[in-house]
Amino acid sequence: MERMQCDNCGHVYDKDEGDPKNNVAPGTAWADVPADYKCPECGAGKDKFIIE
Repeated sequence: MERMQCDNCGHVYDKDEGDPKNNVAPGTAWADVPADYKCPECGAGKDKFIIE
């Protein structure tokens, strides 16, 4: 299980769930999430996510 947490708001990206709000399919590894990904909760960039 791969989980990344937004350092701004605490939102968790879970590889197994993906992110339907941002059109990221379940099973998408964090490395394969687009570079322009934005947190669905606060809008922070992908660079603001840390390993949970």
